[in-house]
Amino acid sequence: MYADLENRKQQLIRKALQGSAFFAEIDADPIGDLTTGATSDLSPLPTGYDDLGWLTDEGIAFAGDTSQSDITSFGATTPTRSDITAETTTLTVVAQETKLRTIGLITGARESAITADPTTGEVRIDKPERPSARYYRVLALAVDESDSGAEIYIARFLPRAKVTSKTPPNFAGGDNAITYGVTLTGFKDSVLGYTESWIFGGPGWKELLTDMGIPSTTP
Repeated sequence: MYADLENRKQQLIRKALQGSAFFAEIDADPIGDLTTGATSDLSPLPTGYDDLGWLTDEGIAFAGDTSQSDITSFGATTPTRSDITAETTTLTVVAQETKLRTIGLITGARESAITADPTTGEVRIDKPERPSARYYRVLALAVDESDSGAEIYIARFLPRAKVTSKTPPNFAGGDNAITYGVTLTGFKDSVLGYTESWIFGGPGWKELLTDMGIPSTTP
């Protein structure tokens, strides 16, 4: 009977109840352990990581694209060899807060160069004809809860990400906020040796290790 085979657990269905996108300059330290100690609490982020703040309802959207090279053979109806030639990850956020980080992202200006006039407080950024490429370290963090109310963290860390698409703010009234939409593409960090890292943790995650079938090993 199917009832003897099925193994479905609703406590393992995850949802992003809240979360944040943290950005840092490329010279900031990478994300190491997300959690710490027997309580599995969140570790402090390295210096320089700034929460992008409130985002639109879409939250943090990821997309992936994989390209492959196929070899076909006489008499075969499917490829007889297939090799992955490219695999990219993109991250899209639409920020609702107007501040140094969002202004820097949407204009491409270096944050260290964004200053206010000491008398008027005015900030002006002149866009160059050919902006230089800027890379960031990006941590996308989603927070869920277990049945006991303990927090569960699901994160994706891009150690070297570049803004590859922008949705500039529109000046509209009504229910429309001025927003700053950017899409970033992840690239390999030559020092760290990877393009993306998935991280799962938190006290609620630790509670569910057995249910998820994940063994715990001593480092």
